[in-house]
Amino acid sequence: MIVQALYQMQLADHEVKELLSQCREREDYKKIDKIYFTQAIRTIYKSKTEFLAGIEVYLDRSISQIDPIEMGILLLGYYELEMKREIDIGVIINEAINLTKRFGSPEGHKYINAVLDRAAKVIRAA
Repeated sequence: MIVQALYQMQLADHEVKELLSQCREREDYKKIDKIYFTQAIRTIYKSKTEFLAGIEVYLDRSISQIDPIEMGILLLGYYELEMKREIDIGVIINEAINLTKRFGSPEGHKYINAVLDRAAKVIRAA
C-alpha cells in the first residue's frame, strides 16, 4: 500500500493528509501495520526532495525517466536504508525486488536491485 500511496503522491501531488486519508478508506488498509505505513508516508513526503537527490546519485538516467511505480519503490527502499537501520539490507532489497516484480515493468526488478545495492553500500557503509 505504501508504493501505491507514493505513486499517487507523484502523480496527483496531494498533501500528506489527503494521501493518508484516501489510503485509510481502502479495504486493504485494515491489514497493514498502520504505524509503519503512516511513519513511512509522512517521512518520505517531508523528505521527498532530499530522498530524490540521494537516489539520483545511483541512477544511470534522469529521475524523469524512471517509471512512477518504480520510483515509489526506490523511495521506499531509500527511506528504509536511511531511516530504518534495524532492517537488514537484504530484506529491504528483496522486498523492493518483489514489489517491482509485482507492480513494475517486466525487467524493472533488475534495475531496482542494482540501484538499491549501490545505495546500500554507501548508506550503510558504517
